[in-house]
Amino acid sequence: MTVKEALDPLTGPTITPSAQVSIVVIAFNDAGHVCDAVRSALEQGPPGETVTEVIAVNDASTDGTGAALDALAHSEPRLRVIHRDTNSGGCGTPRNDGLRAATGRYVMFLDSDDVLPPGAARALLAAAAEHDAPVVAGACVRRELPARRDVPWQPALYREAAVYGSPEAGPQLVRDTLCVNKLYERAFLDKHAITFPEGRFTYEDFVFTARVLAAAPRVATIPDRVYIWHVRRAAARQSISLDRNDVANWQARIAAHRASVQIFRDAGQRSLAHAAGTKFLDHDLRMYVRELHTRGADYRAEWWRLTRAYLAGFDETDLRAARAPARWLARVVLASPAPRDLERLTQLAARPGRLLPPYAEADGRAVWSADLPEVELDAIGTKPMHRLPVTIDAEPAVGGPGVLRLRVHDLYGRLAAAGPESIDIELRRRRDDRRGPVHTAALTPAPATGGSQACWTAEVVLDLAALAERGGRQCADPEPWDLMAQVSCVNGAGFRASLRALGPGLRRRVLPSRRHAVLLVQPYATTGGALSLRVASGPRSVWRIAARRLRG
Repeated sequence: MTVKEALDPLTGPTITPSAQVSIVVIAFNDAGHVCDAVRSALEQGPPGETVTEVIAVNDASTDGTGAALDALAHSEPRLRVIHRDTNSGGCGTPRNDGLRAATGRYVMFLDSDDVLPPGAARALLAAAAEHDAPVVAGACVRRELPARRDVPWQPALYREAAVYGSPEAGPQLVRDTLCVNKLYERAFLDKHAITFPEGRFTYEDFVFTARVLAAAPRVATIPDRVYIWHVRRAAARQSISLDRNDVANWQARIAAHRASVQIFRDAGQRSLAHAAGTKFLDHDLRMYVRELHTRGADYRAEWWRLTRAYLAGFDETDLRAARAPARWLARVVLASPAPRDLERLTQLAARPGRLLPPYAEADGRAVWSADLPEVELDAIGTKPMHRLPVTIDAEPAVGGPGVLRLRVHDLYGRLAAAGPESIDIELRRRRDDRRGPVHTAALTPAPATGGSQACWTAEVVLDLAALAERGGRQCADPEPWDLMAQVSCVNGAGFRASLRALGPGLRRRVLPSRRHAVLLVQPYATTGGALSLRVASGPRSVWRIAARRLRG
């Protein structure tokens, strides 16, 4: 069921849910955002329909959050405010406070810096009534601010509506560890004594979600967007999920994952425990490895020690069930007592992954390196072409504006057998996924570098002026553009891959432009090593950026 169907009596099912939902909003020192969150909860339909109350729990804020909530409550009778005397140090305790105070048949959770889209609660409630499901989950997006770029969270789970008689019928449900994009029947939570971990427990939603799934409820999923998770990377105080600079964050994530797996095992749900282990490798491990090269030596050494100790307890079945890049990462960590090959690991952990040369073989097997022959790249020979972690180097030319020199590396002979013949470079604006110009070039065989495999090269000239347009106006603020390659082969095969950023040409340039007078272009490498561009136009952009640098 869609949100439109839930709201439209002519097209939707004949379900007219009354006000049954309590929405718990937790806040700590977030006076600038909490009222927007509360209003988004109160506006889930007309008063008296769907949402019976919003419970805001102020976790001993010191910045005016409590006063802002009290002022809003004066004009909104459905808003109840709970003020804690002492800060809990986490998210679990205030959520439990709100859960205990809730009176609705169902409960939802909302963080103070996020919002619910219109119709979210009603769509979840309608699905709960239609399927007699004590747990209903919907789609969530991570909205990058201030660019407002939306990135779907676990999109494979929410492409279409589904109903699971129990989580064991859909073990992939463990991949969505969020608690905020779901509706829960309070009687179900009470019956199974399901609460959040109390106090300073990071990633408390991992444990809460495991407790919910371990209780074997009927679960319905809907494709509707029901939660907008705001990501403010430039904020002075980072959220728990973004504050990963201290290795204690990784330690806490391991602890939360370990607790979740144990909950499934204690409940006798081996398939869910197995799925949780696979999820840790595919998502958590890969995300932190991608950032590992940005950390200091002490962080890397401690991260490696913690990770190696934890992975030692994984079953071989868990490793083999993970996607190839993730299990290769895990096996390198297990095989080496100290951090190594950080650039190769970073590039492989990217999405999509890139396996950098050199490419070693041992006894006819593709292996990670000559000195780690036990780390076998076990899927290289059979993996479909479009899923191979092919490396395509892209080096912006120092003297030629917009010129990219490309090198496609073979992978244990797989590409050579297919015969690469052309490459398309596609650009997409990051904030709205708008497609820019596509540039095509022929691939030419070239001598290998950095290994024994073959290579193909090409050169393209990007239309930078086209990227500077924004609805016919000049773009004064730098716009990030991501680049993807599509390689076509003689035998009809093909694959997509991101570009690995290389060379001295990764620097800001001011270029003359007939249309815009001036273009500001900066090729740069993302955290995962992929090539992206920032493009702005007009003299005003140059002055604004120069002023920012002077202020900095």
